[in-house]
Amino acid sequence: MIRSFLAALRSRWPAHALAIAWMVLLACLPWWTGLPSMLALAVIQATRSPYLQPYAGALRRALRWGLAGLLIASYLAFDHRALGLTLTMLAALVGFSLLVLLESWQDRRSQRNAALAAASPEWREMAMAPIGPAETLIELLPPTWLPVDGAEPDIRMIDAHRCRIGADACIEHVEPQLSMAPGQRWLAMPMTAWQGVVLYDREHRKQYRLRGWQLYGWHAGEAWLNRHDDQPPLALSHVLGQDVFGDTSSS
Repeated sequence: MIRSFLAALRSRWPAHALAIAWMVLLACLPWWTGLPSMLALAVIQATRSPYLQPYAGALRRALRWGLAGLLIASYLAFDHRALGLTLTMLAALVGFSLLVLLESWQDRRSQRNAALAAASPEWREMAMAPIGPAETLIELLPPTWLPVDGAEPDIRMIDAHRCRIGADACIEHVEPQLSMAPGQRWLAMPMTAWQGVVLYDREHRKQYRLRGWQLYGWHAGEAWLNRHDDQPPLALSHVLGQDVFGDTSSS
């Protein structure tokens, strides 16, 4: 243990010798000449330039020992030793406190950057990772428009723009075109002049008039709609949650 301590001391002796020499130099110079050098070292240490990272330990030693030399020079500059000692002690308290705050801030910053680097995946892992889970892939079935008459026996046109579904459901102001979802629970009919779409839920016997929307496709029995060809489609559940319900009616 003693041998390892002596070996470490010998390996660091040149650095400590330079630091002591730096302290003696600042102590011998007037304090007003050493102060700009110390401020310049503090600014360099605070900026943490990547080019100076190999010299981070030397900069810290230069600040610590240089501050001690600067305090000695400031003490020697006073003729009144009692006043000089008081002001020097006050300057030492402030200077070393700021130095400790600077070093602790840099240490926390380094630890945070290391933690972020360890938590983030390598670029190779990111490049090889799949873009989203495979089960979230949605494939829409394009709608197939058929004439209403002849599509199903219980669906027929009463006149040019009125459709009867079953015995009691009537959809008005629609074109004589029909698209059925897989499973045939949902029916879609374009509104007059293709100004929107009417969706009819045969299970709950409800119709939804969505003006300005058009049927884009079907997925898992649900309609997907958009307003324009350059707009991504949205599921019916999302459209009903954001659309104006004043334009939605039920039979």
